[in-house]
Amino acid sequence: MLKTLYTRLSLGLFLLLLLVGLLYGFITFYSLKEFNASVNQEIHRDLAGNLVADRNLVSGGELDKSALKALFGLYMTINPSIEIYLLDLDGTIQSYSADPGKIKRNRVSLAPIRTLLNDMDQYPVLGDDPRSHERQKVFSVTPVPSAENAEGYLYVVLRGEEYDAAETMARGGQLVGLSAWALLISLVVVMIAGLVVFRLLTGRLTLLTRLVEDFETGNMSRHPTQTWRSQRPKVNDEIDYLGATFDDMARRIATQIDQLREKDAQRRQLVAQVSHDLRTPLASMQGYIETLKLRRDRLDPDEQERFLTIALQEGHRLGRLIDELFELAALEAREKQPVAEPFPLAELVHDVVQKHAPGAEKASVALTVTGNPEMPPAFADLAMTERVLDNLIGNAVAYTPEGGQITVELGEANGQPQVSIRDNGPGIPTADLPHIFEPFYRGSRDGESGHAGLGLAIARRIMSLQDGDIRAENSGDGGACFSIRLPVPANPQR
Repeated sequence: MLKTLYTRLSLGLFLLLLLVGLLYGFITFYSLKEFNASVNQEIHRDLAGNLVADRNLVSGGELDKSALKALFGLYMTINPSIEIYLLDLDGTIQSYSADPGKIKRNRVSLAPIRTLLNDMDQYPVLGDDPRSHERQKVFSVTPVPSAENAEGYLYVVLRGEEYDAAETMARGGQLVGLSAWALLISLVVVMIAGLVVFRLLTGRLTLLTRLVEDFETGNMSRHPTQTWRSQRPKVNDEIDYLGATFDDMARRIATQIDQLREKDAQRRQLVAQVSHDLRTPLASMQGYIETLKLRRDRLDPDEQERFLTIALQEGHRLGRLIDELFELAALEAREKQPVAEPFPLAELVHDVVQKHAPGAEKASVALTVTGNPEMPPAFADLAMTERVLDNLIGNAVAYTPEGGQITVELGEANGQPQVSIRDNGPGIPTADLPHIFEPFYRGSRDGESGHAGLGLAIARRIMSLQDGDIRAENSGDGGACFSIRLPVPANPQR
């Protein structure tokens, strides 16, 4: 039960309210006590002086003791909450109205008396209570003449024994009950309000917890963002931010799972294709060698030479395929990273074209370079870019029919150097264009044999690592066109 956040918050709120209630009661009790003392002393500030004047306690410059005695008896009857004392100049008690058996002091301190007489607006001023050695109370005082024509003081304790008894009774009865009920009702109301507020706050956390559990039990493969966000109120606070962050995380996880599944499917397909493409030249080479071994004495030298030549070609083909596999794996694993540097792309294109010129001439294909040689310098890896150009120009030579034309066009697009290799061969079937850069993709054109190769997949990966671009399209007048675009240096120099 105590493991939930709502329960812990509720318990914490209850303890906090209880502490605040007790602290409030303590502060209120002592503040009210001092306030009552101040009010009582202010109201009765002139009581002692009025008693002397109204009851004719001074007659002919002397204190009338009979009038004082009558005053004691009168106020014991009509106002038992006050006690009247007659003090001499030293503070010694000469006479009083209280019960003689309860008087414990024979004198009181004069310091509070002098303080109040010097400033009658300064209160509360507490003086000694003759009925206790420690207790002090508010009082009213006035100087009076004594029988020996010396001055004394009429000292009136405003909260006497009767007042204390009545206050104790009230405090222990109705007042305490009312205070307790008021405090209890206040705590209950605040507690209910706090629980409602906590429920509103933790409700969204509960919803988020349920959504996380649903996402986990659903194999984390759904995209919950739109559905789940619509279930939460639009509140821009930390909880809402946590929910939005979870939505983004869930979407990324779901997307990554989909990508992993797609990659796994591609891996399975790739393994199947690699197995087929490796097995084909291997089986061909093995078949020709076995045939040559079994029928060597029955084959003429020309036949033997032809068999050996085919077996050697299949071996080279198998070697190239394995090299391409290792190269693509290294690029995918980022084991081979480009070392970018600025270089004149036009010069590199001319060098690669010169390299493939003999092969084009042997195939009776015209290979030319056109365009602007003053194109911007490229910022890329020189060797990797040469590998891409080798692949594209070599493919163009291989797929262009005898007497065809290959044009390598130099230019720029959006301020970046661009090279386009155009041929007038059969072109690329429309259905194959979206997949032309996938590893081992086999086109739909009839009559082709052999493996599809990894050259275009390697070229695309190289261009991606260099922040470049490669694309393929069919020319309007027939043939295919492959274009690459490379980034430029931060401060290019033309």
